[in-house]
Amino acid sequence: MNPAVEQARQTSFQQTLLSARRTMLMSEILKLAIDSFRASTPRFALTALGMVIGTASVILVVTIGLTGRQFILNEIQKIGTNEVEVEYSGGGAVGAEKVQYNDFLTREDEKAVLTGVPSVVASSPVLESHDRISFGGGVVKDTLVLGVSPQYKDVRNLIVLSGRFFDGQDETAHMMCAVVTVPFALDMFGSTDAALGKEFSIQGIPFSIVGIFKESVDTFGETEIADETILIPFSVARYFTGTDDVKQLYFTIRSMDEVPDATREIQRVIQSRHKPSSSYKTFDLRELLSMADRISTALIVVLVLVAAVTLAVGGVGIMNIMLANVRARIREIGIRKALGATYREIKLQFLAEAVIISLAGGLVGCFVGLAVPLSIRLFSDYPLPVSIWSVVIALAAATVVGVVFGTVPATRAAQMDPVEALKYE
Repeated sequence: MNPAVEQARQTSFQQTLLSARRTMLMSEILKLAIDSFRASTPRFALTALGMVIGTASVILVVTIGLTGRQFILNEIQKIGTNEVEVEYSGGGAVGAEKVQYNDFLTREDEKAVLTGVPSVVASSPVLESHDRISFGGGVVKDTLVLGVSPQYKDVRNLIVLSGRFFDGQDETAHMMCAVVTVPFALDMFGSTDAALGKEFSIQGIPFSIVGIFKESVDTFGETEIADETILIPFSVARYFTGTDDVKQLYFTIRSMDEVPDATREIQRVIQSRHKPSSSYKTFDLRELLSMADRISTALIVVLVLVAAVTLAVGGVGIMNIMLANVRARIREIGIRKALGATYREIKLQFLAEAVIISLAGGLVGCFVGLAVPLSIRLFSDYPLPVSIWSVVIALAAATVVGVVFGTVPATRAAQMDPVEALKYE
C-alpha cells in the first residue's frame, strides 16, 4: 500500500477520534453541570435571579428609550416636517435707501414659487401687525394680528377646536372674520363656546369670531403664533398695514424626501426676483428632527450602559456562588483529576456551569422584559416599540458576563493539586 495513502488514513482516523472525544467530553461536561444544578436548585435559581433582573432591565430600558424617542419625533413631525419657511433677513438697499427701502417678500413671490416649484402643494403668506384690543373692564392688551390665507391652517397643521377656519370665499369677499387662540377667547369672553359668533374691534372695525384654534404641538411661543393671536384673511389684513409686503412665506412640500431639493428651488426662485444683495433665509424642521434623533439615541445608549451595571452585579453574584461551589466540591475535583481529568476539562466544567446560570437567567429575563411591552400593546391602544436588538444585546451580555465572571472560579478549580484536594476534609 502507498505509504502516503496510509499516512493520510491514519491522520484522518486520529482526527475523527479526537473530534469524537471532544464531543463526548462537552456532552459529559454539560451533563455534570446539569447534575450539579439539580443538587442545589434553590441556590442556583437565586444566583440566576440577578441575571433575570439585569437582562429584563436592558430590554425595558431600551423600550422606554424608544418610546420616548418615538414620542419626541412624532411631536416634532406634528409641527410640519414637510414645511419650508422663507423670510427676508436684510440687504438689497444701499446708502440712503436703507432708511426707506427694504426688499421684502410679496405675494407675487409666493405665486412664482407655486408656478416654478412643482413639489410645493400649499402655501400661505404671513402679514404681521399689532393692535391694542379692548378686553372689557378697561383692560387693553397689545395683541398679535396675522393676515394669512385659508391654506395656512393646513400648512401649519393647526387644529380648529370649534367653529371653522375662514375659506377662499371669505378671502375673496374681504369678510371681516377672525379665528382666535384659546387664551384670547377665554380672556375676552370667558369660554371658547361663548366666543363663537361674538364680535370685537380691530382699529375700530368689528370682526366676527368664526373659529377657535390651537397649534398641533405646544411650541411655547417659539413660532410666529403667540398665546393671544388673531388670524384674519390676508386680503383684509393688507388694508391695515397699507402694503403687500409680507414677513414670512410658508410652503408645504409634497413629501419629506423632497424638502431639500424644494428648499433650494424656493431659494433660487425668490432670489431671482429680488436684488442680488438681498438675503432670504429658509427654514425647515429636518435639522431639528435629525438633532432630536441623535440626542434620543445617545440617551438610549447611556440608559443601556446604566442597566448593564445590573448585569455586572449579577455577574459578581455568579462568581461568588461559583467560588463557594468550587470550595464545596474540592474532593470531587481531586477524584476527577486522579482519574485523569485534565486542566482544560475541569476548567470547562465550571465555566460551563457559570455560563449556563447566566444564560438561563438571561433567557428568563428576556421573557420578562418582552412580556411587559407586549402586554401593554395587547391590552391597550398604545403601540410600545420593541427592539429585537435589545434581546440580542441582553443575551450576548449575559453570555459575556458568564464567561468573564466564571473564569476566576473555573481557573481556581482547574489549578487545584489533586493530592491536596483528596486530603481535603
